[in-house]
Amino acid sequence: MPYMLTHFWPGGTEEQYHATAAVVHPPQGLPEGQLHHAAGPTDGGFLVAVVYDDKETADRFMQDTLIPAMPVEGCLVGPPEERSAELAYLESS
Repeated sequence: MPYMLTHFWPGGTEEQYHATAAVVHPPQGLPEGQLHHAAGPTDGGFLVAVVYDDKETADRFMQDTLIPAMPVEGCLVGPPEERSAELAYLESS
């Protein structure tokens, strides 16, 4: 079942986001199993929303890639505020 994660970094910036993505995303695009990726500045910080094939793939990316890569100079700092959901509905154009 598709699985969505949102991460909000209070005080995060677009520059920090790009530095983080450069470290954790493969050069050819999205990590394996990541179907959608959206990110942008919002009031008080930076928000990232991703959709994975399933929860297990999301957990594997978090444990094997994102967490070990942090912290890196210039990247988003600290643990984000996280929300997640197994998706009951997903539509793409």
